[in-house]
Amino acid sequence: MNSTPINLVLAARNLGVLSDFYAKLFGAKPSPGETDHHRVFILNGGLRLDIYRPSRQRPFPRQGRVLSTCLRFPAHATPLSKLRHYVRNALEIGASVLELPQVEVFGAESWIADPEGNAILLLVPNHKSLEPS
Repeated sequence: MNSTPINLVLAARNLGVLSDFYAKLFGAKPSPGETDHHRVFILNGGLRLDIYRPSRQRPFPRQGRVLSTCLRFPAHATPLSKLRHYVRNALEIGASVLELPQVEVFGAESWIADPEGNAILLLVPNHKSLEPS
């Protein structure tokens, strides 16, 4: 088994704005990174999110939704109502809605964008989807 840790890395045009957004979204404080344009969040389960301002000598990385951050909240009996609460909170701290909250067989989900347009999936599983079949 490979023991190489998997981390998330996010390029930021405005490091301060993006770091503040994720600090509020996660309810966590970032640590300084290896340079003054690098911040680090250590999340539950040991997952690490590095936010950095890329070198201005290179083109800015392309954005997409093929590989995105997913914030999976605790399962809830009424996942859509709980998800709407999380979406409202995200909007208050600078997110925008890409796809309105919707019910799926596994719970409820909504795509939002951070202040720089990076896609984030918010997911609230349904308690029923956690029951063994």
